[in-house]
Amino acid sequence: MKIRRIFSGCFALLALVSVAAGAQAPRPNIIFILADDLGYGELGSYGQELIKTPHLDRMAAEGMRFTQFYAGSTVCAPSRSVLMTGQHLGHTRVRGNAGGRNMDAQSLQAGDVTIARVLQQAGYATGLVGKWGLGEQDQPGEPLKQGFDYYFGFLSQTHAHNHFPSFLWRNGEKVSLPNDLVQIGPVPGAGYSTNRIVCGDDLLATDALAFIERHRSKSFFLFYSMVTPHANNERSRELGEGNEVPEQGIYADRPWHESARNHAAMVSRMDRDVGALFAQLKKLGLDESTLVMFSSDNGPHKEGGPNYDPAFFTPSGPLTGLKRSLTDGGIRVPFLARWPGRIKPGAVSGHVGYFGDLMATWSEIAGGKPPAKLDSVSVVPTLLGRGAQPKHEHLYWEFYEQGVSQAVLLDGRWKAIRLKSPTQPIALYDLANDIAEKTDVAAKHAEIVTRAAGLMKTVRFDNEHWKLAAPPAAAK
Repeated sequence: MKIRRIFSGCFALLALVSVAAGAQAPRPNIIFILADDLGYGELGSYGQELIKTPHLDRMAAEGMRFTQFYAGSTVCAPSRSVLMTGQHLGHTRVRGNAGGRNMDAQSLQAGDVTIARVLQQAGYATGLVGKWGLGEQDQPGEPLKQGFDYYFGFLSQTHAHNHFPSFLWRNGEKVSLPNDLVQIGPVPGAGYSTNRIVCGDDLLATDALAFIERHRSKSFFLFYSMVTPHANNERSRELGEGNEVPEQGIYADRPWHESARNHAAMVSRMDRDVGALFAQLKKLGLDESTLVMFSSDNGPHKEGGPNYDPAFFTPSGPLTGLKRSLTDGGIRVPFLARWPGRIKPGAVSGHVGYFGDLMATWSEIAGGKPPAKLDSVSVVPTLLGRGAQPKHEHLYWEFYEQGVSQAVLLDGRWKAIRLKSPTQPIALYDLANDIAEKTDVAAKHAEIVTRAAGLMKTVRFDNEHWKLAAPPAAAK
């Protein structure tokens, strides 16, 4: 009896210690900041010399910088679908930009399980501020139906081109703004403003800070989906200048073309808003209890208008290609992670990962239960320096413009690309020795090409809206 009481006392003490430890180390807040069309080489920490990004460079210095991390796609909507569902482009719901042509093809459905839903069910307050692009107000992909408690910003990606919008959306309600609208095309709100009274980017930045303050006492997940430095495509076509920014700031006196000054100002304003977010975390005492990650949805754009030359800033760094390319310039993106006291400052990782991995990563950190059949590998071992880091044997992409193109990355090294048709030959590049993908080595590595061709058939399936083109019938 005496021994039993001693054991009971020990267990009670252990329980108290466990509770105390849990109180000292609660689940972290999670913030994911996603830039729009920012290239691998457009931050100072990734080699940029002309555009100033001091806050993001400090984030890299205080956290971890990944050198081979990939977006979900080479354009925005499918990249976000991969991010949200933890499934690559052969499995995720939305696999291309449908624009205003067929919005059902660009909406998540009721059966899809997003990382927002997983975190919401784990007890997190969930918020989206910025661009969504995966479902309109009357569709099953609308954010409140996909695991978000709150959202503010743009539902349509085409509407999000307009940096001075006439309205935004908040939880299903239209928020009117004083900017006028020259409507271009069928998507409501798409076009440009002539009076440019309120910058939508500034409203998003303010709302992100307000969301953090409202949820300071509860674990929260914030998807801060910026719309910079995406150009206003409609303004580019109508007025010839789509790098739309309120002022050129520190670049106003640079001896560059106006379009280049505008683009640089967009990137630096984005960096400024990231700095304000970190200041808010410090002010509220949340800095050490918040994991912040930063990336871009795809490679750099060339949509600023006829006077914008993206090569001026070398936005893809040492990589080849831009947005809409399946070479690494279109899909390899900057990726930073900062969690004071948990992630080692100044760390650099060559681990090969992609957007789909964030489902497993955030679920593990938050204690959530992700769905089965994912294409997702947690990068927690890399982030926290504990245990062996599982690796992908391959990563996979599809691209639905001018036919259907496919790409497979094998063992983090061999990049196989087939353009526009499943009947076309496969090009192969050795990223270990040819990061710019200049030399096709398919003829020298037939076994790797065969392996890639097999994966292009077996790691994917069609859905109702996104199908590989059937091979042509044999000639008679």
